[in-house]
Formats: sequence, structure tokens, C-alpha cells
Amino acid sequence: MTDKKKKIAVIAAVANYIKSEQEAIAFSQSRSSYFAPTITETKEQAPLVINFWGISGRHQQMQMRSMMQMKAFHGSKQKF
Repeated sequence: MTDKKKKIAVIAAVANYIKSEQEAIAFSQSRSSYFAPTITETKEQAPLVINFWGISGRHQQMQMRSMMQMKAFHGSKQKF
């Protein structure tokens, strides 16, 4: 029973993450028309490409390295 609940929770979390990424992309594209520089020769806007998966991966790596530096994975060295 708990496996079924866990699967449902994971699927819901992934769906929510994908939805938030799509909303962020839509938001950035709507704002890119205001902030993106224009090409003077053709008067076309330069495409704004944001790699959210790459940003997320780099953030996760930095967090993991920070936790390793704090020795979060090495356990407590206190002896009782």
C-alpha cells in the first residue's frame, strides 16, 4: 500500500516540476520581448535560451559538494 502511495507522490512531484518549468519558460519568453536585445540589421529579436535542466544540475552538484565539505555524509565523530 505504501509503495502505491510513494509512486503516486513521485509522479505528482515530477508532474508539478515539469509544470513549473514550463511556466517559467513561458514567463521568460513573455519578458524576453522586453529585455532581449534586437539585431540592428534585421530588426529581429535575439533568441533567449535558458537551460533549466542544466541550471538545476549545477545547483544540485554545488549543494552536494557543500554537504560533503560540511561532512554531512561522514557521520558524527563524537564518541559517547
